[in-house]
Amino acid sequence: MSARSQTRRDPAQSGGVEIQLPWWAIALPAVAFAALLLLVLNPVDAHAAAGDPVLTDLLERIQAMILRAAP
Repeated sequence: MSARSQTRRDPAQSGGVEIQLPWWAIALPAVAFAALLLLVLNPVDAHAAAGDPVLTDLLERIQAMILRAAP
C-alpha cells in the first residue's frame, strides 16, 4: 500500500524563497553610503589632490610618441 505525498499546488503560498546574505553584503554598502553622505554634507574634506598635472603630462607624452611613429 503506497502512501500519498502532499504536494503544494500553489508555490506563492509557500512563503517565498529565503535568501541569506553575509554580514558584509549589508555593512559595506551602508558604510560607503555613509562616507559619501558625509562628503556631500562637508565638501571641505573632499578637495582634489594638488600637484603636477600628471594626466596632462602623460597624454602629451603619448601624443608625442604617436607623432614620432607616424610615417
